Amino acid sequence: MADAPIRIILAKLGLDGHDRGIKVVARILRDSGMEVIYLGLRQTTDTIISAAEEEDVDAIGLSMHNASHMTLAPAMVEAVRAAGLETPVIVGGIVPDEDLEPLAAAGVAAVLGPGSSAEEVAATVRQAVNTNR
Repeated sequence: MADAPIRIILAKLGLDGHDRGIKVVARILRDSGMEVIYLGLRQTTDTIISAAEEEDVDAIGLSMHNASHMTLAPAMVEAVRAAGLETPVIVGGIVPDEDLEPLAAAGVAAVLGPGSSAEEVAATVRQAVNTNR
C-alpha cells in the first residue's frame, strides 16, 4: 500500500488580501501529489486550528505579504502547540532575511520567499512533514 499523500492547509492569516501567490502554491503542491485544503483570505488562528484538526493535516502553510509575519507566524505556532498538535507551520511570502532566524526560533518549520521554485516549494513541505513524522 502506498503512503498517503501529504495533506496541507493553506491560508491567509490576518487581514492580508493578496491571494495570487498562495493560489499558485496551491497548484504547485496539488500537482506534486499533495492534498491541498485552501481556506482563503482573512483567517484566524482559531479557524486554521479547527480546520487542521478536522482535516487531519500534516502541515499548515501561511502566506504573508503585509509584514505581519513576526507577529502572526509565532502566534500560529503557539496556537498549534496549545491545541496539542505537532503540525509544522510553513510561511511563504515576503520575509526579510533578518527575520528568518527569529521565526525559526519561534518554531516556524520553514520560510519560502518569492523567488522559490516549484520544486523547492514541494521539497520544503515534504521535508517539514517528514521531519515531523
